[in-house]
Amino acid sequence: MRKHRKKYRKVVVGGTFDRLHLGHKALLRKAFEVGKYVYVGLTSDEMVRNKPYAEKILPYELRLRDLIKFFEVNGYSNYRVIKIHTAIGFVDKMKNLEAIVVSEETYKGALLVNRAREENGLRPLDIITIGLVKSPLGPKISSSLIRAGLIDPFGKPVSSGNETPDGKTFKGKGRNTSGDIYGEAEGADYSDQLQDIHRGDREEGA
Repeated sequence: MRKHRKKYRKVVVGGTFDRLHLGHKALLRKAFEVGKYVYVGLTSDEMVRNKPYAEKILPYELRLRDLIKFFEVNGYSNYRVIKIHTAIGFVDKMKNLEAIVVSEETYKGALLVNRAREENGLRPLDIITIGLVKSPLGPKISSSLIRAGLIDPFGKPVSSGNETPDGKTFKGKGRNTSGDIYGEAEGADYSDQLQDIHRGDREEGA
């Protein structure tokens, strides 16, 4: 069977990715579907302090762990996770990015990213938009509803209070943060100057 050709060489996606749920996974899968190499901007703990139920947001290290586990389970190795400390992250300075993947909810954030790129003399990114994953308790599955103990990461209502259907309680560790500008996204390139980078098995450009 002929392998499907990727449309873009380098794409970016990003966000807080707290309590990785079906909406996050759909966003990430789309990024790997259209891009040969994916930059994932992951918000720092300091960035999410103003989010709903911020005190229950998992620490950066645990959110990174969950992302890596998802990539491994799905066989994704062509990625780089970069800690971001601002809403734009590094995307406004990365020359060779071609596209950004967002949800319909954060499309306007992608427009802000492109405006910042143009101000820096860079080409605007193609914007790939996916629909929201619905929840029985609202218009979408969200980390906020999960942190509130109302749904589980699959969008199913929990039995009561903070409990999941199998009786486990959301304990939510941690410090914590704000602002996903793109569909859960943020990313860009003076990469040799960046710290807090986690690479997949395949290096950029492989």
